[in-house]
Amino acid sequence: MNVDRTARVLVVDDEPQIVRALRINLNARGYQVITAHDGTAALKAVAETKPDVVVLDLGLPDLDGTEVIEGLRGWTTVPIIVLSARGDSADKVQALDAGADDYVTKPFGMDELLARLRAAVRRSAVHGADGVEAVVDAGSFTVDLAAKKVRREGREVHLTKTEWGVLEMLVRNRGRLVAQKQLLHEVWGPSYETESHYLRVYLAQLRRKLEPEPSRPRHLLTEPGMGYRFEL
Repeated sequence: MNVDRTARVLVVDDEPQIVRALRINLNARGYQVITAHDGTAALKAVAETKPDVVVLDLGLPDLDGTEVIEGLRGWTTVPIIVLSARGDSADKVQALDAGADDYVTKPFGMDELLARLRAAVRRSAVHGADGVEAVVDAGSFTVDLAAKKVRREGREVHLTKTEWGVLEMLVRNRGRLVAQKQLLHEVWGPSYETESHYLRVYLAQLRRKLEPEPSRPRHLLTEPGMGYRFEL
């Protein structure tokens, strides 16, 4: 079977004429097309429909496209093709650094976009589906990796940017040991790889906010001398 013929594409753009043109052209070539008109809807659509590729405009009415990319990269490796009128190299670099796979500048040629789409679908087929769900339910609290939100007993829990960075890293690698050095490198940066006391402070804060019994954690676990692990 030609993988292109069954691929599901999420088109995220707030310009109706662009969405219509893409839907017509992609449907004609056998793609299944899903649409979203803003960033919030896009994050929800990826979680619910699990597309093979996302075609994303940067200039959305609610969130900047780079924020959508960062939200997705918190939990999924789905290929993202940016389709934007922003032709400045700084915008391209920012989108690619956030996790986009490709960048096409508007106005675009349909043949070029389709070629890049086929390449993205092939990469998606090779790498397979993601193993992490967008919303992880730990029982007493839930972690929404797409929306970057945590809820406990139905109420949103405020986390600092650093607390979220630590939690996200552990949840994305749930069931696996994450080394202290790796956590410090990812959340604080390479110059902090020996500052293990940072982790003790932030894990204690997260346990106070999320664990029913912070002194006897069930989910945010320490492997003494090695690192940390998140368990459901």
